[in-house]
Amino acid sequence: MLKVGVLGAGHLGKIHLRLLNQSSKYELVGFYDQDTINAEKVAAEFGYKLFESIDDLIDAVEVVDIVTPTLSHFECAKKAIEKGCHIFIEKPIAKTVLEAEAIRTLASQYHVKGQVGHVERFNPAFIAAKDMIDNPMFIETHRLAEFNPRGTDVPVVLDLMIHDIDIILSVVKSKVKKVHASGISVISDTPDIANARIEFENGCVANLTASRISMKNMRKSRFFQKDAYISVDMLEKKAEVVRMKDVPENLDDYAMILQNAEGVKKQIYFDNPEVLNNNAILDELETFADAINNETEPVVTLRNGAEALRIAQMVIDSF
Repeated sequence: MLKVGVLGAGHLGKIHLRLLNQSSKYELVGFYDQDTINAEKVAAEFGYKLFESIDDLIDAVEVVDIVTPTLSHFECAKKAIEKGCHIFIEKPIAKTVLEAEAIRTLASQYHVKGQVGHVERFNPAFIAAKDMIDNPMFIETHRLAEFNPRGTDVPVVLDLMIHDIDIILSVVKSKVKKVHASGISVISDTPDIANARIEFENGCVANLTASRISMKNMRKSRFFQKDAYISVDMLEKKAEVVRMKDVPENLDDYAMILQNAEGVKKQIYFDNPEVLNNNAILDELETFADAINNETEPVVTLRNGAEALRIAQMVIDSF
């Protein structure tokens, strides 16, 4: 079991603490939170060991789980890496692309592994559909959330849209060519609603919408590719694949057929991949343990996290 400590005991930090405490792949040593009142409350309520400083915690563990506000990610990661600790770091990886690249450089220099908490990679609906996503040429995503003051210290792009940016970068095997975007601040000092159009060198276009002042929650992605349309509902944990194939000689009475102006006929097939229930946060933490123990590449690398942040910053710069 890997000895792990958690930096940050806010809403998400407490979830990480609970799951790491349950995991068979980690030994939870304790946590640190600079908010003394909150830290003492968490320690008293759940019995986790509270460390007096970041350095004390890092000295006692092999893995540091960074669940602090984004502004402090770099300093926390730097301290942990320089002590030889592997790092799991919540998204976004850092405040700036320069900080993200510095984390990558440090991790390489000190020969430690790092994974970024882009948890939607572990969403069961995406897992069920991802192997069917093959060279998509148009992608549309909607990530809408009801207002919550937590997270408004950063633009909605870094709070919400970056999830979809990471998913898109994981399935489009091409470099980003151009970004157009617009964003509006409604209740926060930073944009609360944003729309971005990302164009790739291979011709793929992705249209992303994110809002944190919606009347309802939505997390849907749609992938359009040759002869197939794939819909992934990451909130409802559902996936649907619609395929078009040449019409067979022996048609079923209930077959759905489309015919174009040239007389070419295609049959429509519907498929609902099996979506297996999981705990996405536990899975991302435990796959990181596997990567450390087996000396393999983490599912979401520091490079992946830095690239998602780079594209997110391009979106923000387009406002």
